[in-house]
Amino acid sequence: MTAHTEEAGVPAPTVEGAGDAPPRTDRSERLSALAQQHGALVTLVIAMVVASLSFDTFLTGDNLENMALSSAFLAVVALGMTFVIVTGGIDLSVGSLFALGGVLAAWGSRYGTVVALLLPLAVCGLIGLVNGLLIARVRLAPFIVTLAAMLGARGLLLALTDEGSRTYLVDKESFFATLGQGTLLGVGVPVWITLALFAAGAVVLRRTRFGQYVYAVGGNEDAGALMGAPVARTKITVYTLSGLCAGLAGALNAAWLASGVTILGTGMELEAISAVVIGGTLLTGGSGFISGSLVGVLLLKVIQNVINQIGSLDSAYQQVVSGAFLAVVVIAQTWLGRRRRVL
Repeated sequence: MTAHTEEAGVPAPTVEGAGDAPPRTDRSERLSALAQQHGALVTLVIAMVVASLSFDTFLTGDNLENMALSSAFLAVVALGMTFVIVTGGIDLSVGSLFALGGVLAAWGSRYGTVVALLLPLAVCGLIGLVNGLLIARVRLAPFIVTLAAMLGARGLLLALTDEGSRTYLVDKESFFATLGQGTLLGVGVPVWITLALFAAGAVVLRRTRFGQYVYAVGGNEDAGALMGAPVARTKITVYTLSGLCAGLAGALNAAWLASGVTILGTGMELEAISAVVIGGTLLTGGSGFISGSLVGVLLLKVIQNVINQIGSLDSAYQQVVSGAFLAVVVIAQTWLGRRRRVL
């Protein structure tokens, strides 16, 4: 009956609205993807607008400069963490490597800027390399391997500083100190270094074959291997990169403080993970954005600054708010991921 009607030139009956389903599905999927990718940026803008309207000192030059500088060191650590999490891994050693890198840089600064920079990069990068080898070749769990590295790096730090009783100082007149305390166009040198690293990291992750391998390993390791991705080499590289970033951040922090402070870095690994996840990178791997991690760091710092501006709240509330915010973000990411799979 239908064939006869079509041959006669009369259109066959259709179900109203059936042709609209694919566009609605595509639109919903695009909106879910945009919310996952840019939700942190929208939240950051809203938070800054509310803070600027609530506190007169929020948008002052000194306050913004302090937030930018304090964000720079965590951002460098979060940059390396982004690569690790995109592969579906985790690195708990970065906080201890950050502190160790600072002490090594301060100790090495007496022999010049080159030693002050290369020593923490070499030691922290080597620890990251060992992490990657144990995870990729021996197939140990990233949580256990990096937890052991965290404890080992902290022990090495205490051994170098006589249980924390010795503090190595940096000559404030040295070029190394300028890397942490100098300014360029009114902006601190560490901020410029961080922006340059993030620009390079974004290009590597989104525009190079290695970046494609990182996404492939995080998305489906077995499928990535079948497609020719060097799974083991990719994992080794990202953990080495994470160690290098943590060591560099510690060195820059030592140059900023003009000393290698031993008590720093405690809990920084959790802050870095929070910033990366808040920025839209999935903890399950396979999806992530370098720019999102930077936004996540800035959002955490804005929240901390607002709590400090209030004054009547204890600093412990920073952790409470950050933890609650992270929980909301993870729940939202899970819901958006399920929604996209359904669509």
